[in-house]
Amino acid sequence: MQAYATDKIRNVILLSHGGAGKTSLAEAMLFTAGAVTRQGRVEDGTTTSDYEPEEAKRRSSIQCALLPCEWTGLKINVLDTPGYLDFVGEVKACIRAVDAAVILVDAAVGVEVGTEMVWNYAEELGLPRFVVVNKMDRENADFFRALQSVQSRLGKKCIPIQLPSGAQADFKGVVDILDSGAEAVGVDKKQAQKLREALVEAVAEADDGLMAKYLDGKDLSREELIRGLRAGVLAGSVVPVLATAGTQNKGARELLNAIAAYMPAPAERPPVEAVNAHGNQRVKVPPDPNGPLCALVFKTTADPYVGKVTYYRIFSGAMKADSHVWNISRDTQERVGTIFVPRGKSQEHVPSLTAGDIGAVAKLAATHTGDTLGQKDKPLRLDPIHFPDPLYSVAVEPKTKADLDKISSALARLLEEDPSLHVVKDQATGEVILSGMGDVHVDVSVERMKRKFGAEVVLSVPKVPYRETIGRATKAEYKHKKQTGGHGQYGHVLLAFDPLPTGGFEFIEKVVGGAVPKNFYPAVEKGVHEALHAGILAGYPVVDLRITLYDGSYHAVDSSEMAFKIAAHQCVRKGLTEGHPKLLEPIVLVRVTVPDAFMGDIIGDLNSRRAHVLGMVPGDGVTTIEALVPMAEIQRYAVTLRSLTQGRGVFTTKFERYQEVPAPIAQKIIELAKAAQAVKV
Repeated sequence: MQAYATDKIRNVILLSHGGAGKTSLAEAMLFTAGAVTRQGRVEDGTTTSDYEPEEAKRRSSIQCALLPCEWTGLKINVLDTPGYLDFVGEVKACIRAVDAAVILVDAAVGVEVGTEMVWNYAEELGLPRFVVVNKMDRENADFFRALQSVQSRLGKKCIPIQLPSGAQADFKGVVDILDSGAEAVGVDKKQAQKLREALVEAVAEADDGLMAKYLDGKDLSREELIRGLRAGVLAGSVVPVLATAGTQNKGARELLNAIAAYMPAPAERPPVEAVNAHGNQRVKVPPDPNGPLCALVFKTTADPYVGKVTYYRIFSGAMKADSHVWNISRDTQERVGTIFVPRGKSQEHVPSLTAGDIGAVAKLAATHTGDTLGQKDKPLRLDPIHFPDPLYSVAVEPKTKADLDKISSALARLLEEDPSLHVVKDQATGEVILSGMGDVHVDVSVERMKRKFGAEVVLSVPKVPYRETIGRATKAEYKHKKQTGGHGQYGHVLLAFDPLPTGGFEFIEKVVGGAVPKNFYPAVEKGVHEALHAGILAGYPVVDLRITLYDGSYHAVDSSEMAFKIAAHQCVRKGLTEGHPKLLEPIVLVRVTVPDAFMGDIIGDLNSRRAHVLGMVPGDGVTTIEALVPMAEIQRYAVTLRSLTQGRGVFTTKFERYQEVPAPIAQKIIELAKAAQAVKV
């Protein structure tokens, strides 16, 4: 592939709800442009973009794929993204690399929850957009019903520039309604004329000169309409609506022509903002090929043959093969070897890429997704990519002893590929917790970890980090005395136990008259802390407590640090038993946003989870419910909410506090803990 100047590049992302046919349409675009010699099929696992085994198995995209093609003297970088909500992290990363968005809608279904979500992402970034009504060859396909859904849900600025000729099995292609009196079999002429008038009015509003001519009752030429339409698209005041049937390769040519005619070149977008790392000031970075290098890393993959592959978008300057760049985000130098342009899993080497283009490089040592690559003498750092918080967690254990040695590095490399995953070790339970956007996201990640990094794991529901405390103040005494010949062991402590309503833990000493020498205080405190690691009810850590050492005794010969540590440990166990121990559970603040139609189902489900609803905040057709819910009741909520709301509900969680577990539930938890302990013994 030849090198392209900045003004000859178009960067476009395909977005939709799952199942709208992005991958099939992308394949049709590649075939039409001559980038591939055969149009693959999702059902056969032969498409250019779905090249990972997990994608072929599921017949669905799980990662973003770069698909460049050449068309009418332009290079069009197409990014095909997953539509399934679990892989929204890929969308959030890749949308930062483009200048425009093509949002697909299923002709038989209309706008879905994922459509609204990606529309909002594009809106946040101010991206020019097309809406494509795809799958026009599908049974029950109806362009005008889909158009009504688009205009009611996404806005009246969505204006058709094409009409379908026929529909379903009779779909023959599309007709351009910029031409007055556009004619084709299967197109209603009156309807076409009405839509053309609406388009002309919308186009005229984007250009003052055209508006004056339009108000004078003069006809606008095709060239004037194209110019005005392009201005409207770039300004975001007009969103053209097109029609396609990706699997039948109908409408792909017209879509490519529309991208070439109306979508912006990189220089036609507002300059990105970056931070000048020298002065820590925000500056605008125009897409100047001769400017300082400024490139955003938006994707990282592990290729079994090439190694780590870094995808980047150049916003300023140029990147050359066999050179060095500075990682602004990590303040380190990276060597750039071969630069290549990926197309799915294939790679084409190029000597350099310039501002506005997208490419990849292998084997960068320290660079991760979201980093900025640039020059050390002119360090411009772009804002990092913000990924949504994970909603679904599993505990991860190695399947065999052989996997034990691989799991740490495998998880680390998995996170390099997918920063929307989180991995932490829960200090309270000792479990390694893998978190993602949903059950499918986690399952696919585990499959990929096995295939790419050779580590197999067993998944389970994470343990809930319960706590224990006492319900009343009490005192306890314990004397550790043992004579075994020679020096014996002697430690004697009296401890006071007080609940701490404000939380936390305190250990204080109030010994009078040297009953316990000061040099034994640390041993007593150590024994206390060790005893609190496991409470007496179910073995959970003890919290919200003040323990005071107020008296005791010692032996001049037999007393030792070990003796006082043992005495303190046993005294704590005794005091906890006498202090009316109780079990505490973590409570999280949950914010659930759902369409109003699902409100009753959601409230009912939350009540079944022992939730305390705090209030509801109405919005535009949606309501946000705030509730306090026990963590134990919400661990698989991502799956339930998706089922209850047809995928249209979203939620966030935040740890709020610990509170006492109701007695019947506490008893079950205690019994399970004792049974598990008995099995270990």
